[in-house]
Amino acid sequence: MNRHSLRVSFPSGPWKLSGILEQPMTTPKGTILFSHCFTCNKDLKAIVRIGRALAELGWNVLRYDFRGLGNSEGIFSQSNFTTNCEDLQSAAFYLTSTVGGPHFLLGHSFGGAASLANAMRIESVRGVMTLAAPSDTHHLASLLDRMDPKISSEGKGSVTIGGFRYDIEQQMLEDFRSHDLSTSLQSLIKPVLAFHSPSDETVSYEHAIRICGFNNENEKREPRSLITLPGSNHLLTDESHCQWVAQLMDTWCKGI
Repeated sequence: MNRHSLRVSFPSGPWKLSGILEQPMTTPKGTILFSHCFTCNKDLKAIVRIGRALAELGWNVLRYDFRGLGNSEGIFSQSNFTTNCEDLQSAAFYLTSTVGGPHFLLGHSFGGAASLANAMRIESVRGVMTLAAPSDTHHLASLLDRMDPKISSEGKGSVTIGGFRYDIEQQMLEDFRSHDLSTSLQSLIKPVLAFHSPSDETVSYEHAIRICGFNNENEKREPRSLITLPGSNHLLTDESHCQWVAQLMDTWCKGI
């Protein structure tokens, strides 16, 4: 094993967040900040596999839990996309004050959206990588509304995702609808590498096309690349896909 894992914690607002810093045994090539998907956590198999693979390829990788999820403090029903962004920036500050960076933001699904939204706010970031990420935050608000109309009609409801029940407050949906990720994408002048499966059952492939700006030939942007993951699902449960993705990420980051 050419890496070692360190459990870390750092503050974000009134809460303490939990993370795992994967470090290579040799001098690191740089630092990658890895953000997980909606209702997931840092211990999702794909995040663990990709994070460890990147560490063994020579990168510091911090994977952490957003507030109210995993081992982090906080109340999930009171979180939203704004607090996700605050947590990501707190994680970036932790890295800057310890091992340096982050040089790249990496996010799975909704964590990818947060990474895209914050890339221009963190000076050390040289590029962004996304896995099955949405191109907006509005679609999730609509999905949650359909799953339980009480969220909007009564101000609070619950949904079941991945076999687990989550309380959802109306403020979360309102916050999702208040963000304009398309504007962030238009102002993003750092390179982007997007991975997406054409058979993704949760976030359609069209989102990746919009993230990369391929639907607008007149859009001026820094280089954006889209790598298709045939046969993959939203959670990248196939371990071989994770190893391949990590190798491609390593090659791309070294070229930025």
